[in-house]
Amino acid sequence: MSAGASGGIAGRLSARLWLAAGAAVALVATVGSLTFSLGYGYIPCDLCWYQRILMYPLVVVLGVAASEDRPGVYRTALPLALGGTAIAAYHSVLQRTGSGVCGFGGGCAAIQWQVPVVGLSIPNLSLLAFVLILGTLVAALRQSASAGSTTSPVSG
Repeated sequence: MSAGASGGIAGRLSARLWLAAGAAVALVATVGSLTFSLGYGYIPCDLCWYQRILMYPLVVVLGVAASEDRPGVYRTALPLALGGTAIAAYHSVLQRTGSGVCGFGGGCAAIQWQVPVVGLSIPNLSLLAFVLILGTLVAALRQSASAGSTTSPVSG
């Protein structure tokens, strides 16, 4: 096997692994949000619901993209991840300042749970997950482009 062929395979595998990592982050965030609401009985506020609406499909979208080695999935996943990042950042600011109105019902400034020692709230964890997913999308796209993969970043 030539060095060029080896690099191409490594590039595709690396892009695939980045997509799989993004799917794993989305899966952990999804299971976590369901555990908070179904397991611990926390009632999601309006902004939490919007974040869920944007996070849950990423499990499937990125999972399928990883299995099919399609780094071009960024066209589908990027709007979901950017929208989720914006909402989670706004939600985190509301909690930090204790002001503002949450969607239709209010109550988004209330902190129901925080990570012990670190102090991250649920919206902070959501923001972290969306930012990590954005990072995996960028890394997969860069890896695919640098490897000169046969999978074009705009196909798929």
